[in-house]
Formats: sequence, structure tokens, C-alpha cells
Amino acid sequence: MGGRRWRRALPPALAIAGVLLTWQALCAAFDIPVWLLPDPWNIALYMAEEAELLIGHVAFTLGLALRGMLLGVAAGVICAFLFHLLPAVRAAFSPLLVASQNIPLIALGPLLMIWFGVGILPKLILLVLVCFFPVAWSMLAGLGQSEPQLREYLAMIGASRVQTFFRLELPASLPYFFAGLKLTATYSFLTAMVAEWLGSGRGIGYFLVLQYKGFKTTGVFASIFCIVACSLVLYGLAVLAESRVLNRLRMGGSRSKGGGRA
Repeated sequence: MGGRRWRRALPPALAIAGVLLTWQALCAAFDIPVWLLPDPWNIALYMAEEAELLIGHVAFTLGLALRGMLLGVAAGVICAFLFHLLPAVRAAFSPLLVASQNIPLIALGPLLMIWFGVGILPKLILLVLVCFFPVAWSMLAGLGQSEPQLREYLAMIGASRVQTFFRLELPASLPYFFAGLKLTATYSFLTAMVAEWLGSGRGIGYFLVLQYKGFKTTGVFASIFCIVACSLVLYGLAVLAESRVLNRLRMGGSRSKGGGRA
């Protein structure tokens, strides 16, 4: 299993290394000034020198992103359950939810600040609005994908609506849930960073704005590297959770079938 994971990780690692080496070589070959395009080595040196400052800003943004992500996922799951179990609610509110995703963050953020101030609340609301939709829509699609034969079998043996939901529909929706969760994991950190642009004294988004306004190109690239790394970590955690949960679900299903045959 470990060898298989390494084989999967090797191609993207080699591709990233190739891009960085090419970037470094081009900067050296054309003598590109650092203020215009810093090479990876200079960016790495800057990140090492400013490690304590960068870690503090990243930790703040990561904490904000995780809180917003957890609230958004919870809201998405509840929304999917309601829409699935109450079709009238879905028909009434689904157009509004789709419309809400087309409101630009750059317009919504200032409005939330006007209504709720410049504290943590408007940032969390912005994160929830962005993060809940992929989970809600993906899980809602999954709840309707259960096998018709199994549904008929449960109805035939007298299973209630609640029993059908928890025994059939909910397990069938989990792969779809994790598909939405992986999107949310990526969006959460980026949205937290955008929220910091709108008003914050800390965070990697705030740090990026400072570097940009000071024309510190190396600092801008260091911020970008931190943002990409954190987004990949959150995505990787979502993939790990998906693997663990779905593997346990499959193992449970195998045991049940084995017990039935016995």
C-alpha cells in the first residue's frame, strides 16, 4: 500500500521539481531582476528569513478557514437533508441558493462588513456562504443515487422512510459528499484570504496586500507559495478522510454480506 502511494505521488513531485528548476534556470539565463520575477531560491531564502512572521499569518488564516469550513459543511449537509426529504422546500429555495453563488465576493464582502462590522462574524458568514454550496449540491445529488432495487426491497420488508434514508440513501451519498468536501477544502482557504483583504490586521491575505503595496515581489510570491501549500494540505486531509471513511464503509458492507451468506 505504501509503495503504491509513493508511485502515485512521484509523477506530480517530479513535475513540480521540473517547473521549479526550469524557473530557476530561466531567471539565471536571462538575468531577470528580483523585483520583476524572483527565482525559487530567493523566494525560499526570504521564506526562511521571515518564517516566524509567515507562520503566524498562515496560522491565523488557517484557523479562520477551518472554522468557516466546518460551519459551511454542517450547513451544506443540513441543507441537502432538507432538500432531499422535503421536495417542496427544494423547489422553493434551490433557485435562491444557486443565485447566491453568483454574487461576487468583492461585492458581498463590503456589504457584510457594513451590516456586521469588521470583526470575525462577516468573515465567517462569507466563508459559510462559499463553502456550504459544493457540499450541499454534491450530497443532494448523491442522496438520489441509491439503487432502485434496494429501495424496492426495503419498501417490501416494511422499512420506514427514516430507515430507508439512514440505511440506503445516506451511505450512497457519501462519495458525493466527499467530492463536495474536496472542493470546499480548496475554496475555504482562498475565501478566508479574500475576507482578510476586506478588513483584517492579521492573516496571509493581509500580509499579501502589504507586500503588494510595498512592491515587494519576493514577499508576494512567498505569500502565494504559502496559500497554495495550505490549500493542498486541506485538500489532502479531505482526500485522507474520504479514503478512511469509504474503506470502512466497504469493509462493513463486506462483513454484512459475509454474515448473510453464513
